[in-house]
Formats: sequence, structure tokens, C-alpha cells
Amino acid sequence: MIRDKSKSVPKAAKTAAQKTPAEPAKPEKRVIVRPSFRRERALIKRGVWPIAGCDEAGRGPLAGPVVAAAVVLDPKRIPKGLDDSKRLTAERREELFEEICATAAYSVAVASPARIDRDNILRASLWALARAVHALPEAPKHVFVDGRDRLATPCDCEAVIGGDGLVASIAAASIIAKVTRDRLMSALALDCPGYGFEQHKGYAVPEHLEALDRLGPSAHHRSFFAPVVAARLKHFPEPPTPDLFTVDPESEAVASAAA
Repeated sequence: MIRDKSKSVPKAAKTAAQKTPAEPAKPEKRVIVRPSFRRERALIKRGVWPIAGCDEAGRGPLAGPVVAAAVVLDPKRIPKGLDDSKRLTAERREELFEEICATAAYSVAVASPARIDRDNILRASLWALARAVHALPEAPKHVFVDGRDRLATPCDCEAVIGGDGLVASIAAASIIAKVTRDRLMSALALDCPGYGFEQHKGYAVPEHLEALDRLGPSAHHRSFFAPVVAARLKHFPEPPTPDLFTVDPESEAVASAAA
């Protein structure tokens, strides 16, 4: 029997082929999406104007207000570099804040810690956003809002998840809200020194938690956020609430004397 040498593969070649490592996968290119004015322009072509974007800053902190902003950008003077405020440096936010204020119509509304305590953080935020829209110099015909919740507005309202990174008007509102709130927190730091509001803006960073534990809550803290509750109980312990089976020693003594 004659073997076909063209079909035979030396063992050494097989072993080498098995040991040859696979080529490493090339890293995927990360595409960063920047906010655009595309959605606004589509509405403008249909005759819809003014168009507002709105966003808030300060849902997560333990102290300070929620600040909401609404912005109507001028299509002919859109500031360059608009982005989600969280992706910008403090210096760049300040620069864009000034540009937006100089070229766009805008308004700001604030939900205080007292309102947050009364309504809860979500309802207080939505209330502030709706107030900001109503406070615009000219009532908008369409509103884009960051998140999944639409607002109670007379005009059409479109909720856009991640909108501060997609829609230029919302990005502009996020910058106005963030810079305004940061400035308010720096002012509150002068009223309540020791908490470091000017540094962490009320967020639950270790320095803030340490100060809260050491000093107790201030008038600007949100009463029902867990770390604030714990600090209040430590500094201002509440007497136990008597139930139907609790015996008051003084009342028992009076009853015994009467008997």
C-alpha cells in the first residue's frame, strides 16, 4: 500500500501548530458620543419653537437643595463644547456657564431640603424642573428632559434617558444647574462652617460623613437620608414612645396612694 505523502503531517508540525498562541483580540475602539442639536433642528423644521432642555443637579447629596434649570439655545449661537456637566472640569463648566447665559434664554428653580423632606427627592426634583420650565421668558412649545420621567408642562414633554450626553439643550441645562448649585453650596459653607460644603457640595464623601457624625445635622441637611438620620439620633436621641403596655412609675405611685 502506497501512502499519500501530501496528506501526512509530521507530529512535530502538529505539536507546533497546537502550541501556537492565538492572536490577541484587538481592543475595541471606544466611541464617545457628544450632545448634538439634531433633535432640536428636526422640530424646528416642523415649525416647533421655542424648544427647551432641562436638567437638575443635586439628587444624591445629603445636604443642600436640588437645583433645576431650563435652557432654550439660540440655533445660531450654540456654545462649542457642550457636554454632560459631569464630564467637564469645573473650570470648563464655568466657561460654558457664562457662554450659555450670554447666548441663550434660561431659568433656574430650587427645591429646598424642607421640600425634599416633605415630598421625597424624586417629587421635589420633578417639581423644580417643572418650575424652571414655567419660569422661562417665553413658554416653550416642546421640552426635552433628562431621565425617564416626563414633566407636568402645558406643552409636549419628551424624556430622554442619558439626555445630558445626547441633547445639546439638556447638556446646557445640566451645566447651568450644576454651576448654580455648586455656588449655592459654597455660600452655605459660610453659613455652616465645618462640614466642608465648599469642597464636596454635600455629597456623602468620607469627609462629609465624618463631619456629620462629629457635628450632627445642620439646617441644610436632608432629614430622611440614612446618614443624616443616624447622626441626628446620635446627637439628639429621641425618648422612647410609650405603648399601651408601658407603665408610668409616677402614675402607678399616684394610683397606689389613692387606693
